[in-house]
Amino acid sequence: METGEGTTSPTAADLVLARDRLLGQGARSAGPSSGHRLAPDALREALADLHEFWLTATAAQAGVGGRGGGVALFAVGGLGRRELVPYSDLDLVLVHDGRKPVDAIAERLWYPLWNSGVGLDHSVRTVGEALDVAKADLRTALGLLDARHLAGDAEVTVRLATAARDQWRTSVRNRLSELIESVRGRWHRAGEVAHWVEPDLKHGRGGLRDLAILDALALAQLIDRPGPDVVAAHTLLLDTRTELRRIAGRPRDIVRPQDGDEIANTLGIGDRFALARALSGAGRAVAYAMDVALRSTGAANGRKVLGVLRRGPERRPLDEGVVLHGSEVALARDADPGKDPGLLLRVAAASGRTGHPIAPGALNRLSDLAPEPRAPWPAEVRQDLVTLLGAGEGLTDVVESLDRTGLWARLFPEWGAVRDLPPRDAAHIWTVDRHLVQTTVNASRLVTRVSRPDLLLIGALLHDLGKGRDQDHSIVGAALATQVGQRLGLSKQDVDTLSAMVRHHLLLPHTATRRDVEDETTVLRVVDALGGDPVLLELLHALCEADSLATGPGVWTDWKAHLTADLVTRCAAAMAGERLPAPAELGVAQRELAETVKASGKADFLIDADGRVATITLATKDRPGVLSRAAGVLALNLLEVHAAAAGSHSGVAVGVYSVTPRFGSMPDPALLREQFLRAEAGSLPLADKLAAKERDYGGRAEDAPEPRVLWFDHEAGDLDGNAVVLELRAADRIGLLHSVADALERCGVDVLWARVATMGGSAVDSFSFVPGRAPGWRRVVETAVLDASR
Repeated sequence: METGEGTTSPTAADLVLARDRLLGQGARSAGPSSGHRLAPDALREALADLHEFWLTATAAQAGVGGRGGGVALFAVGGLGRRELVPYSDLDLVLVHDGRKPVDAIAERLWYPLWNSGVGLDHSVRTVGEALDVAKADLRTALGLLDARHLAGDAEVTVRLATAARDQWRTSVRNRLSELIESVRGRWHRAGEVAHWVEPDLKHGRGGLRDLAILDALALAQLIDRPGPDVVAAHTLLLDTRTELRRIAGRPRDIVRPQDGDEIANTLGIGDRFALARALSGAGRAVAYAMDVALRSTGAANGRKVLGVLRRGPERRPLDEGVVLHGSEVALARDADPGKDPGLLLRVAAASGRTGHPIAPGALNRLSDLAPEPRAPWPAEVRQDLVTLLGAGEGLTDVVESLDRTGLWARLFPEWGAVRDLPPRDAAHIWTVDRHLVQTTVNASRLVTRVSRPDLLLIGALLHDLGKGRDQDHSIVGAALATQVGQRLGLSKQDVDTLSAMVRHHLLLPHTATRRDVEDETTVLRVVDALGGDPVLLELLHALCEADSLATGPGVWTDWKAHLTADLVTRCAAAMAGERLPAPAELGVAQRELAETVKASGKADFLIDADGRVATITLATKDRPGVLSRAAGVLALNLLEVHAAAAGSHSGVAVGVYSVTPRFGSMPDPALLREQFLRAEAGSLPLADKLAAKERDYGGRAEDAPEPRVLWFDHEAGDLDGNAVVLELRAADRIGLLHSVADALERCGVDVLWARVATMGGSAVDSFSFVPGRAPGWRRVVETAVLDASR
């Protein structure tokens, strides 16, 4: 690719070929892919050198002259910073002094890149035009701060870069409101690097875009240059992004759990869980630096920085030893953290209550001097903790500030095991520590529903504290909750209740979504597990909602809320010694449907919709295959089945299905009837149609976990009290219930009821039926169900 007299200039195809060789693609007989793999920083340097070489040579061929020519090519963005990660767009500017046309030069530069598929963000402007655009467009203004000369008249580049930096320094104070609006909008869209299971390394809060903002504020001398922890975070984020794109072979900035092991191995970090914790720590460091920077500039509260004030901010008392200093919670002048063990929580509670952040100076003093409260905590210190936990959204930033400075661990030493811990299941979107905080935030909105709001808030904070160990987290967590409750100074009765909350925090949601809540056996099993304690029951009901809402989108649904409330109502009645409500009977319309079907001999559907949740009744002749065909027809119309129950009326089989539409609205009953009759007649190939639907809407992921079957005896009643429950845990897909029901039917199973719980990409499908008596019957059924679920 050398250029000069008698040589051929490099083409864009040469550039792409050389880039692919650096990335280990294409020809693998030479380059890093055959002998050694370039480290992430070396790869970025090599990519920057390669693109700079090509652009310099091509610019010379295109007519971008040298000194005095009035035309220059410079880079911004990743190439401008020499942080060019794989498959990044080239951000290029052709700038000129306006003395001669440059359209032909621009075409000779841009077209080869377009034709070769290289991503390109380009512009052609005079110095004045570029500065005018920067005045109006914040993104352009920030981009010009990274300007680096590539080819042509260097004086033009220097003139523009210098003017752009000067313009930024003089105008930044008037643009802080615009800056913070842009930053917060990006955070809202992209989430957080620190606590999201799938972090966006570039756009997320605590990501690479925030690092660019910090550099821009430091350039304007509004803040100091970032410290070593932020520099280390920058390196990790950039290296991870480099490896993510090299592995993916395309532009990607969101790290999925399945990417983690390979990236971690390359970076020498261990496994994907170690990488996730490292990224979470990096995101925290950057996010905290951003928070401090925006507060110090005045951007966080919308005020403009107008220079040095003649007198300091007003100090307003908030609590004993705690004041509001300007917009920050600070220590009073006479406060002594070393002699006042309750000061830490009073500061934290004041911050959470008012929504004002704790001043960095106060955090540093507390970190240096504040002792751990002596066990058992005094009542007033415990009350400050409850006040903090009930602060709502303000709790999140307070815990983050305390945790970064080691103060949260001083209050809860057990927190270290869950700090930055990635969850083990796909339903969760937060790290475990952030999930606990978010659950507590949600619980703060439910305190009026319980008689012990203090136990609800503490239980929400502790309910998953047992995760990160090789044992059942509910059992480990219950022991930890006992330990914490005793340290907090709770009474023995309250400690027992708190421990039971943690031990049984999954009992209500699992029972409601996987068992028949109208079955007396189910209700009495829950009552027995809770020791007949109605206070514990109401606490678990509120915790179930708060926990589900903090898990991820779609986990707490109207259907789940209805089932859980129904279960709680029945349990409360049993605890009060009242007669349990009888199982719901068929309604008038459902019985009339059965009579019509009996007379006509043809199956029919009835839809009763209540918001997004609908009850669909199918009446048909009682014959094998009804459940699988019904499930297939409903899935074909993108209806998600949550529950199915089999019954009869006047000799007609009546199936009742609770469903919600995945998209859109409910289908016409006539369409369901027509499709079901065709499926019965064999003219509608349900398996093939559902396979096509799964291809269109996404079926089983390639890296989905292996399905698993569990058996439960004595957890479902029938007339003889000998029904069993088969519970399938598998990757969710549109036709899963149809496939599994078909497998059960082929094994001769007559399903009494089914429950379907979906959590993220996973499903837990429960089926109740009377078991067969032949030797090895369970093994046959289990094998058939597992094969159908794959």
